[in-house]
Amino acid sequence: MSEIELTKLSSKGQVVIPLNVREELGLEEGEMFAVIGRDDTIVLKKLQMPSKKELFEKTHKWGVAFAAKKGLKEEDLQKMIQRSRSKK
Repeated sequence: MSEIELTKLSSKGQVVIPLNVREELGLEEGEMFAVIGRDDTIVLKKLQMPSKKELFEKTHKWGVAFAAKKGLKEEDLQKMIQRSRSKK
């Protein structure tokens, strides 16, 4: 973990994240952060967009769990798809 670094707020409301912290965290220009402030504390949380593969896997996992909870089987889904397509 980095040592404590000091920085200050510019007249434009900008804060510089010190180089060694950026390097340690692998931060690059254009990174997005969520900013949370309360009392005298400010927290920056780096936002990470999932890859297409991660997004697909998460959606698939959710879909499988949803279907299991509803008692749906793959054959049921195939029939629903066929009925929907035949209506066009």
